[in-house]
Amino acid sequence: MAVHGTGPYDPDNIFAKILRGDIPCKKVFENEWVLAFHDIAPKAPVHVLIIPKKAYVSFIDFSKNASAEEIAGVMQSAGRIAADLHLEDAGYRLITNAGQNAGQEVPHFHLHLMGGKALPAFPA
Repeated sequence: MAVHGTGPYDPDNIFAKILRGDIPCKKVFENEWVLAFHDIAPKAPVHVLIIPKKAYVSFIDFSKNASAEEIAGVMQSAGRIAADLHLEDAGYRLITNAGQNAGQEVPHFHLHLMGGKALPAFPA
C-alpha cells in the first residue's frame, strides 16, 4: 500500500524495526548516517536499500528537514556503497519513491541502489 510522503512517521515501520535490531537484515554497509542492506525482493542482481538512521518519512521530509551535513552523508554513503559493490564501471540506478503517486510503500525515506545488469528504461 502506498504511503503519503508527508504523513507522520510511523516508528513501527519495517525499516525502523531493522534499525532497532528487531528484524534482521543482510547488511552491506553501515556508518553514522546510514544502514544499507540487500532487498528481500531484488529487482536486479544487485539491489541494496540505503536508509538514513534518523526518522524521515520520505525524500520530501528528508530534503526539508535533514541538515546539510546529513544530506551529504547519506549521498556520499550511496556513492561509496556503489563503488564498494563494483557498480561504477557498468553503471547503476539510484531511486527513491516519494509519496503515493510514486508508489512509496515504506514510510521511511530510503534509496534503492540497483545494478549488476542492464536495467530497463524508465516508464514514459
